[in-house]
Amino acid sequence: MDPVALTTERLLLRPVRPDDTEAVLAAAQDPAIQRWISSFPSPYLREHAETFIGRTAPDGWADDSMYTLAAFPPSGELAGMLSVVTHGPGHGEIGYWAAREHRGRGYITEAASAVARWAFTALSVDRLEWRAEVGNDASRAVAERVGFTVEGVLRAGVGSRGVRRDSWVGSLLPSDLGLPSSAPYLPAPARPSEAKAQAGGDCQWHPLSSPS
Repeated sequence: MDPVALTTERLLLRPVRPDDTEAVLAAAQDPAIQRWISSFPSPYLREHAETFIGRTAPDGWADDSMYTLAAFPPSGELAGMLSVVTHGPGHGEIGYWAAREHRGRGYITEAASAVARWAFTALSVDRLEWRAEVGNDASRAVAERVGFTVEGVLRAGVGSRGVRRDSWVGSLLPSDLGLPSSAPYLPAPARPSEAKAQAGGDCQWHPLSSPS
């Protein structure tokens, strides 16, 4: 797919380009980003920023494996980065980070909402996943504000610098945003509660009386 740009009320979301190298390098020095984003090398060097901007991000668009957009408010400073990674037909995963000086303004929530809608409409994604290491409360707060349903904890769900850690997983469906799916969705029937199961005639255990 050819790279695209999106706009929101306050942001321009566009593919990264060579003149973003310094901003990406500076943002990546934040210890919080290096702690929670498992794909970030630590230490994060200029060569890492140059490789990401010059090869990794453009290649993702070219082979439809990862769609990366940088978020810029009216000031023109880099506020954060978002990516949608494809895991197969109709299945994508969103990731994001915010530059330290731009946190607390709702930029990433606004950007993630726009990117999710774009994924559903332009990429025919029917399930958009979000994952974050358990404890990354800021990432979870963004996901929940966007509308993701947190589905549970994946044991050893994320690898971080040679260590496996538990991760949260959540999902957003087109219907959550009032959008149609590209394929019909048939939810599993709700499991009956224990009380209903017993009322339906399930066997129950009773202690036997001692012989007199």
